[in-house]
Amino acid sequence: MKYSQLFGKTQRQEPRDETSVNAKLLIRAGFISKEVSGVYNFLPLGLRVLNKISQIVREEMDAAGGQELLLSALQDKDNWQKTGRWGTFDALFKVKSRYDFEYALGPTHEEVLVPLVSQFVSSYRDLPLSLYQIQVKFRDEPRAKAGLLRGREFLMKDLYSFHCDEKDLMRYYEEMKKVYMKVFKRVGLEAVETEAAGGTFSKFSHEYQVVCESGEDEIIYCPGGDYSQNVEIAVAKEGQQCRLGHGPLKRVKTIEVGNIFPLKDKFSKVFNLNYKDKSGKDHLVMMGCYGIGISRTMGAIVEVCHDDHGIVWPSSVSPFDVHLVHIEDPGTESWAKETYNKLTKAGIEVLWDDREDVSAGEKFADADLIGIPVRIVVSKKVGEGKVEVKKRNEKKTEIVSVSALNKIVLI
Repeated sequence: MKYSQLFGKTQRQEPRDETSVNAKLLIRAGFISKEVSGVYNFLPLGLRVLNKISQIVREEMDAAGGQELLLSALQDKDNWQKTGRWGTFDALFKVKSRYDFEYALGPTHEEVLVPLVSQFVSSYRDLPLSLYQIQVKFRDEPRAKAGLLRGREFLMKDLYSFHCDEKDLMRYYEEMKKVYMKVFKRVGLEAVETEAAGGTFSKFSHEYQVVCESGEDEIIYCPGGDYSQNVEIAVAKEGQQCRLGHGPLKRVKTIEVGNIFPLKDKFSKVFNLNYKDKSGKDHLVMMGCYGIGISRTMGAIVEVCHDDHGIVWPSSVSPFDVHLVHIEDPGTESWAKETYNKLTKAGIEVLWDDREDVSAGEKFADADLIGIPVRIVVSKKVGEGKVEVKKRNEKKTEIVSVSALNKIVLI
């Protein structure tokens, strides 16, 4: 991709109406554009990141037996009234049509999926079942001032599992704990699995928290990995010694990027989601719910993966693998083109800064701001057949031949 042709360019000035690091950097680097408070447009660079996060999540959900579907965002008011949440879900957007019908603009999908599943599940042979989607959600948040971390419109993965009994539900629940840790590791985040209250759903739930000073949540945890609870339910106190000898417990601010709940029969009762066992007796289906904020995860990555110059993307979710910077020296155009072609033929995704009449300093500053993991420079100073290579998270540079470039980039 040639940068000169890319829609969405870097900006020198920080947006005045943003306070969060993720919003400031993503807007300046040309990944997103603000529509209204809590709502953002994803430009080509931003969509590439969003899609890469989504694909990692999709691969892990598929591997865990999930089947992907896509549910309606415009939801039946009657089902929300059946669950009692039409009047109690504070962040619910309510849409009234010109024909006086009212709908819910989906913040979550129990009211859609459970009635749907009841049409197809009737026997123990139909269970267990796992269904998920990656879809835009809408919540009328009172405070939408944290960029992608707290939006009124956001992209989310929600998976629901359906089981014959609580034992099988908890078996799958434990499996999903491992899956979630794998997902966040793959996208470049160190998530802390944290016990939390279950609210109206259950006695407990588990959140996946990323330690970050700008986070809105707080946890008390052991860095050794054997204890973590949300401060709202924590039984231990900051500074208390870990029972396994890991030292004092810490209280830190965090960003929640995922959560899981054992819903059990809460929604099955409302919508009469039953199955018949081998003897023909009816039982309520047990359910679990597993969510990951896709766009929120993107924002969290930027909050923890940046420096004074810009974003530092983990390679797994970076919009491109390589940022090719061509210093506009006479006679070097063919060198840059050769380098670009060699990398793309090897399956390496390249953003080629081919802009004319732009200084080397400005191109380097834009490369740092955008944050692609590897920067490659073609210039007369480096020499024909050679390039300068620099990792975004390192200060050192290395001169290598174009023929040896693939090995270095793919490491």
